This record gives sequence, structure tokens and C-alpha cells, in this order.
Amino acid sequence: MHTLQQLPYPYNALEPYIDEQTMRIHHDKHHQAYVDNLNKATETNPELQKLTVEQLLRDLNKIPENIRTPVRNHGGGVWNHNFFWQLLKKDVGEPKGALAEAIKKRFGSFEKFKEEFTKASMSRFGSGWAWLVLAKGELEIYSTANQDSPISEGKAPLLCNDVWEHAYYLKYQNRRAEYVAAFWNVINWAYVEKNFAAAMK
Repeated sequence: MHTLQQLPYPYNALEPYIDEQTMRIHHDKHHQAYVDNLNKATETNPELQKLTVEQLLRDLNKIPENIRTPVRNHGGGVWNHNFFWQLLKKDVGEPKGALAEAIKKRFGSFEKFKEEFTKASMSRFGSGWAWLVLAKGELEIYSTANQDSPISEGKAPLLCNDVWEHAYYLKYQNRRAEYVAAFWNVINWAYVEKNFAAAMK
């Protein structure tokens, strides 16, 4: 059985960029629903319930075909949100060290990186995610639809932004651009740097 991962900070910790009410509904309702539906999808397969969400997503072809789509959707929702919550912290500036150097080498500058990541966040039609990943030793920015996760593609996620409307609609309504701009104020770069160091090993 999978359980809801608790937020590593109070619901209001990201104010004013992400409001408390959105965080409560996003975590307690949306994230909980993914957990509940993943458990429901795997309830007739006890061997699958023993696996971590990451193990399920890394080898979807081994999931029985009749439940593969719900495991992909709801398992992705669980894993993506577990990862996303860890990435959020208010007013921590810019990346440092090896990650900062890699970003500059790959994108030309931190500002160019921001432009590309913002573009990935804004150009995703409908619901999905924007990602910075390490793939075959190279940094890559791209987006995924719905709750698809880079780990199902063998890529190492470093940073992501949730651009489903439930991530921002209470405060920003339909103004995704304002939400994406605010996101740059709540990135826990120390966690992204940790992810990068682990992926480079």
C-alpha cells in the first residue's frame, strides 16, 4: 500500500508565490487522489503493491496490460508530486557549484536556461510538467503530458514544475505565465544540486 507523503514544510511556507489554500488542496486532495487510485489499480496484484512507485514506473512494460494505464497515470501522479514538493523552498537565489557550471555550459547562461524552462512550462498544451533532466550525461529541458514521468524514459529528473491548472488556478486563475514567473522564487536549488550530483555518479 502506498501512502501520502507529507509536505516537508507548512502549507503557507511558499506565500506569497504559492498560496496556502492551493497547497492544501493540491496536496491533500489531488495528491491524495493519485495515491488512492494507485492503490485501487494494484489491489488485485499484491506483488505490485510491494514495489515502490519508482519501481513501478521504471518498467511499465512489466505491469499487466489491463492496469498499465492507471498505474502509469496515478503512479506518475504520486511520484511526480513526491519529487515536486522537495523542490520547493522560498527565496534561495540561483544554483551554485557544478550544476551552475553545467547550466552555463549547456544553455549559455542561467538567464537562457530560465527562458528555455519557462518556454517548456508555457508551451505544454493542457496539463503536464516541465522538466530539467540529465539524459545520457547531458542536461535537457522538455515537458511531459499529464502525469508522465521522465523516470519511465530512463532519464534522471533534476527539477520540475507542475503546470496542471490545479497547481495554480486558485491564486492565478488562467494566468499560467504569472505562476511560472512566481515559480522561480520557490526553487530549492540545494535539492536540485543534490539531484545533479547523484545523477552524475
